[in-house]
Amino acid sequence: MKEIWLLDDDASIRFVLEKALAREKLPTRSFVHPKEVLEALGDVEPTRQPSVLVSDIRMPGGSGLDLLAKIKVQYPLLPVIIMTAFSDLDSAVSAFQGGAFEYLPKPFDVPRAVELIQRAVSESERESDATTNVPSTPEMMGQAPAMQDVFRAIGRLSQSNVNVLITGESGTGKELVAHALHKHSPRAGGAFVAINAAAIPKDLLESELFGHEKGSFTGAQATRRGRFEQAEGGTLFLDEIGDMPLELQTRLLRVLSDGHFYRVGGTSAIKANVRVIAATHQDLERRVKHGGFREDLFHRLNVIRLRLPPLRERSLDVPMLTQHFLQVSAKQLGVDAKRISESALEMLTNFAFPGNVRQLENICHWLTVMAPGQLIETKDLPPEVLTAPARPTPERATEEGIAQAQGSKVIDVSAEAPAKWEESVQALTLQMMQAKTPDIWDALCKRFETAMIQAALLHTGGRKVEAAAQLGMGRNTMTRKIQELGLD
Repeated sequence: MKEIWLLDDDASIRFVLEKALAREKLPTRSFVHPKEVLEALGDVEPTRQPSVLVSDIRMPGGSGLDLLAKIKVQYPLLPVIIMTAFSDLDSAVSAFQGGAFEYLPKPFDVPRAVELIQRAVSESERESDATTNVPSTPEMMGQAPAMQDVFRAIGRLSQSNVNVLITGESGTGKELVAHALHKHSPRAGGAFVAINAAAIPKDLLESELFGHEKGSFTGAQATRRGRFEQAEGGTLFLDEIGDMPLELQTRLLRVLSDGHFYRVGGTSAIKANVRVIAATHQDLERRVKHGGFREDLFHRLNVIRLRLPPLRERSLDVPMLTQHFLQVSAKQLGVDAKRISESALEMLTNFAFPGNVRQLENICHWLTVMAPGQLIETKDLPPEVLTAPARPTPERATEEGIAQAQGSKVIDVSAEAPAKWEESVQALTLQMMQAKTPDIWDALCKRFETAMIQAALLHTGGRKVEAAAQLGMGRNTMTRKIQELGLD
């Protein structure tokens, strides 16, 4: 286990933290001067670097903020907790602007300080895993089975020029898939040209697609190439194809059928060597049935269909996408990327995301700007997430299914529940006292802790770090309790 480094010129502060962390079986190494920390960082191997640095802000040997600035340049993933007895606004702002993990004013409550350090250790481990497992940012990301099916389909189509229809709700990333289909196709050397049929006025869409000849209509002062000509030898992406007017659908069908088209006002046929990828969020079969979309064009486009799942169907990917978008937003704004707590990440994962991946990207950009600290807590999430009704988690659904199969019911933690369990504890205590049971306190506390930890682990699917965070205890405390209570 990596060490926690403590930097403070006050020996009593170092002693208190050393002892408190030792009780949690967390190794420490103490320093008096900032210069010693920088020298030690330069001497140790990368695998022996600390998991967290806890530093005072004002010391005779230098400033903790100056040290923070140097560390963030050389060791950007190392969480730094800044301590100070001077709890002023400037110190707090400077600490967070410098990329501090958290700001800890003195005098501090030792258990709370330990909890904060444990949180920083967990974040350090998660960042380390992310850096190890994701060496570079891929063009598309997704571990969920539905996205793996999409990736496999792109791979199978990599040597094909066949037309593809991409369906899915708005914000699911249809244009990203179209880009990937082009990039991994024999036409990758050609142009990728995109046009949104819903974003261009009906009167201009024909000219946008096929171009026009000089003088063909008022304002046509010069000959203009359309998107089909611009995409020659490459790929034309027709987004929101379901909104294309019927008369233009007829012209598009003709191009797909015989491979030729005419500019607006033109008399010479132009050969179209273009692969067409179309996308829509609409139900085209329904549009065909109601006369809003040509059936023959639908079949021309629908040679291969790829359905992109909404984000609520691939919640497994939310943590990975969140980390990615936080990194992207930070880079765009020129700031350090923020980290997100386990509890906040779980709330995001359980959010329905009606705007899909685009909405998650916007939320991450909002958090980069609006979240007050470097660590995003649950309370920092935007109102639409905090006020959204909770979706049943897979663990909850499984629990309910088991309960129904066993003919029992899931415990409802409602407003009336506390009174019921308190009455049960009171009755059990009286019963044990009347029976002169020894060590009642220890016996009941053990049973209470066992039930609480079991419930937390059930809710998180056995993820100890997440369960500990939701219960408000440190990861090492959770591990020790599990061992003491025999819950392994």
